[in-house]
Formats: sequence, C-alpha cells, structure tokens
Amino acid sequence: MYLTTGKLDNGINFYVRYLTMKDLPEVIKLQSKVVQGLPEPDVLQPLTTEEFSTILKDRNLMIGVFVDERMIAFRAMLAPEKDEEGLGADIGLPEEQFGTIIYSEISNVDPDYRGNGLQTYMGKILVNNIDDNRYRYILATVAPFNIASLKDKFALGMEIAVLKEKFGGKLRYVFKKDLNKEAQTDPTKEIDIKMGDIERQQAILMTGYRGVSMKNIADEWYVCYKK
Repeated sequence: MYLTTGKLDNGINFYVRYLTMKDLPEVIKLQSKVVQGLPEPDVLQPLTTEEFSTILKDRNLMIGVFVDERMIAFRAMLAPEKDEEGLGADIGLPEEQFGTIIYSEISNVDPDYRGNGLQTYMGKILVNNIDDNRYRYILATVAPFNIASLKDKFALGMEIAVLKEKFGGKLRYVFKKDLNKEAQTDPTKEIDIKMGDIERQQAILMTGYRGVSMKNIADEWYVCYKK
C-alpha cells in the first residue's frame, strides 16, 4: 500500500511505502552505492544489517521511494530501547524520559536521483506520522559540513543542542526536536558563527543558545545561533 505518490523534477513518477524485512537486501545494496559515491565517507555513519533488521521489525519506522520497482531512496527512524547512542543523555534528558526518544536515524538517496529534495520529503512524511502520544523527542546527529543533511534537519524544525565527538571520535552536531514544545516568542539574541569554529560553537551552546539555521556568506558556511 502506497503512502503517497509524486513526480521527480524530470517528470518521472515515484511512490512511497513503508519498508519491511523483505526490502532488506535492496536497502543494503543502496546504502553500499551511496557510501561508495561519497567524497568523504566519514560524513555518513552506515548502519549494519543487524541495525537495519532492528528498525524493520518495528513497523512504520522506515520508508522507501521507488521508481517502478527500483528503490531510489530510503529513510528510517529508530525507537531505541535505552538511548543506545546516548543522544538523550547528551542533551540532558533524565533517564526516565529515554522512552520518549525516537532517532532520526539514516537517509540514503541514490546518487543518480539527488537534487530532487527526496531526503527532506521523506523526513516530513516520517515526522508527520510519528505517534506523539508515545514519543516526544526526535534526536539526530550530523557531521559539520554535511550540508545536505544539515539543511534537512533545519527544514524539519530541528535545532542544534550539542556539538561533540561521537562514534569513536567523530565530531557531530546533536539535533533535537521537541514535539510537545509550544510556539515561543522570537529569540532576543542571535549570533552567526563559522561552521569550522568548533570551540566557539561548543562554548555558546553551553550558555543556552541553539543552532536554528545556516547560511553561506562569501563561500563560507555559518550556523545561526539564537536564544
């Protein structure tokens, strides 16, 4: 059963559906193609077959985009049992709230189909279908200068809460979205910091600022922090 259908920029039709264990071989195949095409492999933390299996066993957490019968993109959420990646602890949540966490886990788009906005398109479908009676916090990690993934998280209304080393020493932004958060008045303080200035970003995050957007100024990427 299709979740939705649409057209790529070139007019080709596609459809979106939830994935099951039967789709696992194609998921692994597409991830391998994506990783091989990366100029800097460290920007993506690939999942193992076992990790994909865990996600696929929990219904309605992973979707795929198909042209005819060929998978051209997928995106997954993960409901962790005990905040295994430590993201809840990273943002200061107490252990009793770990059960309300869901991870925005991974998204892959076939290099042949990039430029169609599929990553964020899939993200909005998943976010809009989250059971907010069960989950409150969407968390995710993104490497600095992984521009496509950073834009995606901001487009989904997520904010940078932490910048630290994860996954054996790899620097990552930790993003957060509180599904129960009410609309707030406009922040009174705002500052733009170069994405490469890691120490300054880490320092300002410790004072209550949150990264809310990004911009390119004179060919340099900046993150906009507000509080």
